[in-house]
Amino acid sequence: MNKVLKNSWALFLGMGFIMMAYGFQSSLLGVRAVQEQFSLTSTGFMMSGYFVGYFIGAATIPNIISRVGHIRVFAAFASMASLVILIHSILVNPFIWFLLRVLTGISMVCIYTVAESWLNDRSTNKNRGSVLSVYMVILYGSMGTGMFLLNFSSPENFQPFILVSVITSAALIPILLTKKKPPTFKRIKPMTLKNLYEASPFGMVSSFFYGTIQAALFTLLAVYASSMNFTILEISIVTFLLAISGAISQFPLGKISDMYDRRKVIIISSFGASIFAIFAIMVSRQMYLPDGLATSKTWFYIFLILFSFCSLPMFSQILAHTNDYIPKEKFVAAGAGLQFVFGLGAMSGPFLCSIFMDLVGANGFFIFLFFFHALIGLFGIHRMRIRKTVENPDSQFVAMPQTITPAGIELNPTTEPIDEPFKEDDIKT
Repeated sequence: MNKVLKNSWALFLGMGFIMMAYGFQSSLLGVRAVQEQFSLTSTGFMMSGYFVGYFIGAATIPNIISRVGHIRVFAAFASMASLVILIHSILVNPFIWFLLRVLTGISMVCIYTVAESWLNDRSTNKNRGSVLSVYMVILYGSMGTGMFLLNFSSPENFQPFILVSVITSAALIPILLTKKKPPTFKRIKPMTLKNLYEASPFGMVSSFFYGTIQAALFTLLAVYASSMNFTILEISIVTFLLAISGAISQFPLGKISDMYDRRKVIIISSFGASIFAIFAIMVSRQMYLPDGLATSKTWFYIFLILFSFCSLPMFSQILAHTNDYIPKEKFVAAGAGLQFVFGLGAMSGPFLCSIFMDLVGANGFFIFLFFFHALIGLFGIHRMRIRKTVENPDSQFVAMPQTITPAGIELNPTTEPIDEPFKEDDIKT
């Protein structure tokens, strides 16, 4: 394990810079859109461009990596992401920002795929889960740190956009200076949607709905907070709490899902998230009453943390549930298929959520989250009446970051799709 971390320090450092810039950028664009008085629908449309690009990039990146290699791909798309954010500060228009977000999405999925396939190559079946845990801590920790950079300067200025570009460019330095050879890239063939649905209808449907939830949650939370007149510091706190509490909750909820019926855990988590979304609406309505009647924002933070605890581990639970109904050798393929379905849902999430917000006000954000979490819970109850629970000894919960790609799903230690790396001495006879 220590050897893997030592050999991958450049990659971890580079990804730390990338995620710091990503966390900063997401909050920055949301707040700036509110200050520019973009309509909520336009903001949602613009934010959804990231997931359109993510979906396009996921389909095209394997061919690009196979042709030019990991390091060149990382350098090229990190440079593109660094360039694109600067254009945001020059051309302030929802449609142009949508196109720029598409390019950002393509760049980010390429970067994630390079990083995760690299880690897969460096790890073995024995330490792959530990490597994934370190990767998760770096991703969420860096993203949460980046969100506090929103206090660096007013989003109306060009300096924050320059800072995002600088941090993104800094990610290139450790990657380009490493002596370690990049891995050979292996393409992952996903299961067909028909086969995936036949294996786990609940897994496929809930993955689609959860894609809409996650996309809206991470792109429009800053928009919601800004619309509710939160200060820049308070917006930073809100987005930071979402990222960190979601990461912390992965492991305890994962343990519970391994001990009890996984569908029940998903259903309870879904309804729990729905309840805390309603509580967040209730306290937010009281925060701006006259002195003596107003509710402290601390209660909003608490309910947001509880919401995140219930919601953010759900994709990992859905993946583990799907694995309960398939043989071990198909775990990676099923994970790639779920990522495809997740991406389909994610492309529509910000736009649909913005419509909710446009119709009923800023709290339409939490109404949207309540609605789609409740859909997952209700469909889960329906499926439990139709199909009995199956125990698969090969399946277990493995915490996954919300940015995981099909290549990263191979880091799941239960799949063991990769033989342990061999040394050159091993092939000498």
